[in-house]
Amino acid sequence: MGLLPGIVLCLFLGSSATYALENGLARTPPMGWLAWERFRCLTDCKAEPKNCVSENLFLSIATRLHDDGWKELGYTRVNIDDCWPLHDRDTEGKLVADPERFPHGIKWLADQLHAMELQLGIYGDYGTKTCGGYPGTMGHLRKDAETFAEWGIDSYKLDGCNANISLMDEGYFEAGKALNQTGRSILYSCSWPDYQRIAGLRVNYKNIATHCNLWRNFDDIQDSWDSVTSIIDYYGDPKNFASFGAVHGPGQWNDPDMLLIGDFSLSYEQSKAQFAFWCLFSAPLFMSNDLRDISPDAVAILKNKKLIAVNQDALGLMPRRVWQKKGGIELWYKDLSDGAKAVILWNRSNGGVALSLEFSFEEIGFKSGMTCSVEDLYATSGSPTNHTSSYNQYVDPSGGVAALRLTPVTNGAAPRAPVHIVI
Repeated sequence: MGLLPGIVLCLFLGSSATYALENGLARTPPMGWLAWERFRCLTDCKAEPKNCVSENLFLSIATRLHDDGWKELGYTRVNIDDCWPLHDRDTEGKLVADPERFPHGIKWLADQLHAMELQLGIYGDYGTKTCGGYPGTMGHLRKDAETFAEWGIDSYKLDGCNANISLMDEGYFEAGKALNQTGRSILYSCSWPDYQRIAGLRVNYKNIATHCNLWRNFDDIQDSWDSVTSIIDYYGDPKNFASFGAVHGPGQWNDPDMLLIGDFSLSYEQSKAQFAFWCLFSAPLFMSNDLRDISPDAVAILKNKKLIAVNQDALGLMPRRVWQKKGGIELWYKDLSDGAKAVILWNRSNGGVALSLEFSFEEIGFKSGMTCSVEDLYATSGSPTNHTSSYNQYVDPSGGVAALRLTPVTNGAAPRAPVHIVI
């Protein structure tokens, strides 16, 4: 294809050139499936023929996305994570997919997914080796980018194990530049801010947002409710929000990591909570579950069109935590492009009873005395109801949420020119 117009922007600062990643991708948060949390580094296909990291796993998941109505909702990306290649590069310095687990090769797999109108993502590591001990991209940035483009790869997750953290600002930029120069539009997912955070270094999110489509900035998610709540708390901390909230938006997204819905640890209410928060976060929605064996309840949560619409809203804003009150109850909200607001009431208490939680419309940025149409985004029946000045709802304990959409009304109708409040 050659270099695409507008993909590479060159700014001269002193004697060095800085390139901005503007590949036109991820104008709304990307959606799909990622292998790591559920399937980790399972490579023994004799012991785990169904679950090992192999072309059979990724093709079977892609088939489910295609055949079971996921693709039509936006879940179009299938992402390979660590442990896919051989432990050594070939004589030309290229990465090689393990021929026992990927006998047809990665290009063939990408072609199969493209025929289903899906996209294939792949994993690399900026260091000398990946987290799982496979070849890293250090010294091979351009070669790997060219290889992935030749294979028809659509997204690239670059991890940061076994790397010199002080080199990441420059190295991740060089990797993104190499992707751009292939001429293929490849979504670029970076892990460098999380490694800098762990090392106690200042993270320059403006710089990261210039070079990455999405980025991890907190701990890897684990299959536990404690892991989910730690991520939510990190994103709700005002100091953290101040550092990365302003750069979050179309083409550049904070990534709180994978969705656990359909796995082992979360209750039904906790599963609803994770999905609601990730949708309010305008986060990438990458499931990490087994779509070949998933409960109807988990499917219903993940296919919730009303919450997906909140996630895919054109403004792409992050929410603010308005308050935390004694007993473990919280109020969050964010503005939407049509003048409405998405709201979460969260009951973290473990007292065993549902609580009646109330908030005023002023607390979420509406004028005093305003009447709003309130829609419960998890309700499967009924219609939105009008409320003036405030709203309350019973919310189940141990992580339950009320996920709401509030739309201003004038004489029972939406105003012609809704107010857009950008936070």
